[in-house]
Formats: sequence, structure tokens, C-alpha cells
Amino acid sequence: MADLELYPASRVNDVAARVRAEGLDALLLTPGADLRYVTGYDAKQLERLTCLVIPSAQPAFLVVPRLELAAAQASPASGLGLELIPWEETEDPYALIAGRLGPVASTGLADQMWALMVLKMRDALPGAKQVLASAALRDLRIRKSAAEIEALREAGAAIDRVHAQVPGWLRAGRTERQVGALIAESILAEGHVQVDFVIVASGPNAASPHHEVSDRVLQAGDAVVVDIGGMMPSGYRSDCTRTYAIGTPPEDFLAYYQVLRDAQEAAFAAVRPGIPAQDIDAAARQPITAAGYGPAFIHRTGHGIGLESHEDPYIVAGNAEPLAPGMAFSIEPGIYPGANGARIEDIVVCTEDGVVRLNNGPRDLVIVDA
Repeated sequence: MADLELYPASRVNDVAARVRAEGLDALLLTPGADLRYVTGYDAKQLERLTCLVIPSAQPAFLVVPRLELAAAQASPASGLGLELIPWEETEDPYALIAGRLGPVASTGLADQMWALMVLKMRDALPGAKQVLASAALRDLRIRKSAAEIEALREAGAAIDRVHAQVPGWLRAGRTERQVGALIAESILAEGHVQVDFVIVASGPNAASPHHEVSDRVLQAGDAVVVDIGGMMPSGYRSDCTRTYAIGTPPEDFLAYYQVLRDAQEAAFAAVRPGIPAQDIDAAARQPITAAGYGPAFIHRTGHGIGLESHEDPYIVAGNAEPLAPGMAFSIEPGIYPGANGARIEDIVVCTEDGVVRLNNGPRDLVIVDA
């Protein structure tokens, strides 16, 4: 996919308009998802400052350490008409930015800016109120463009291909860590450039939603939750969970897995524009609670996804924000009674008239030979 489709040159102007609408004097974006969203530049997080400055009333400019100039020039940022300003090792880049901006009353800082940089920005611009950059960026980032949705679709297809191989690796006698290593290799082999997480949670470990891996040996009768994701070359992420069983699972597990399956379908069916995010969470909880497993569903139903694995919107009780076309998020109810656990997760996108799934692998329990 062309960089200009995912990271259009018009985005800098779109963000500048939001900076003005929010009454900010400038947006200051250091390496991370915010900077990449605006410029396509996947800059390194270093103690040396890289910062995109988007003033409300001046052209935007990108401040980079001299030794990172070539990387910035090779990135999509070089095609946006930005002035690239390299700074030398003996210079103060914070003073450089302050001098360029002049007096400012308020600045928006990248939501995940290091505290080191937040405090140095405060010292360099002592009169400026500091707020989160998401005040200006959230409404833009939360609704994905057609190109962003296609990037997420490619990520979903890639992680589906990994899950299709997982049954061949789940064998009694292997450890979670050994299976996790095979999965991590496959995530890269299937087109990702980075492994974000690998959860292989077997037996009682399946009752811990974020267990990851351990040296526990897989055993016959284990339920195994496999939750995996990574970053594609586009910068967009995958995230998908499937639950497997090695040999014959416990009878109680089969009963509640069907409840979980019904819950995920109910949440999926509830998605459409205008529906509050919390209603999707409620739709997932209703069958789980009715079946007596309510206390075992211990997390929200979903989270947004894009350039970050977790971002807005969050599908959780108390979030009354209406869903809108272009919002991409997970639907991942789970049931964790204690002796074992299960989760099913797909990434979906709210459309003009409903919803589409970006993960399309089987959701029924996959039972592998012990």
C-alpha cells in the first residue's frame, strides 16, 4: 500500500485545523503513534529529541537529531513539505523549538511523550499550559480511512494465517514457551515486522487473561488460550484470540465455551452506527450473566486498534460514545472460572450500516490430538 494512501500529505493541514479548533497554540509530537499518524515517520524513541511541531499559525516543522536526519529524509515525512531542522549534539533542541514558536499559551503534547521531554518542554515554554495531543488528534484517529481499514484487514488476514498453524504446535509435553516461540516466528513469517505479544495460557493459566507464556508443560485435557498480535510494515496492528483444547476438555468447559461463543456473536450483531459503545459490552455480558458466569467475565469487551494495539474507542460499561463508521475495535468476551478459561477475539469495523469482521478464522473450539 502506498505511503500517501495511509499517510496523506493533507493530514498535516487537517491536524493544524484541529489545533486551531481546540484553541491550542501548537502540537508537539515525539516518536510514537501520534507522530506516525501525522507523517508516516516511525521515528526511534531516543533520549535525543525528535519532535514534529504543528503551530496554529505557522508552517509545521520537524526537529530531528543530526544523526537521525537521513532516517527522517527516507521516511514518508520527507514528502509532506515539512521543514526538517537537524540539531547538533551540543545544541538544546527544546530551546530551538521555543525560539521558533515564540510566546505560546498552550501546547498539546503527544499522549505517550516521555516524562523527560514533558518536563523539558515545560522548562523551555514556562508560560504554556500543557494538555494531551489527543484533544486535537482523537477525532481524526478514531475513525479509520478506507486505506487504514485495508491495512487492518491485511493485518487481520496475516494473524489468521498464524492461528491456522497453531493446532499443529499444541502437543502434550511441549511447554507454553516452546509453543510461543514457534508462534512468534510465524507472526514474522506471515508478514509482520514486529511481534507485539504472544499469550499461550494453558490449563489453570488460561484463567489469567494476560498470562503470556511460562515453562508449564501442556497436558492432555488442557484448554489453551492463544492471544497474539503484531505490527505490519504499514504500522497497523493485529490482535486475535482463539481457544483450543488438547484432547478431551473438561465437561464444564464445553458448556461455558458455547456461552462464550454466543456472547461474542451477540456483541457482533449489536454493532451499528449510533449505538453507544457500552451497549456492545452489555450485549456480550447478557448471555454470560444469564448462564451464571457473570463474575468470571473480568474485563471490558473490547478496545480500539490501529497504529496502537489499544486505543480509542473502548468497548466498556460507562462509555456512552456512539459508534461511528470507520471505528475499528476488538470484540473479545472471556470467561475465567479459575480452573481454566476461554476467550474469543476478533477485530471488527463499524460500517455505514453495520459491521464487518477483519478476522475470519474458525471461532468454534478447536480440539487437537493429545
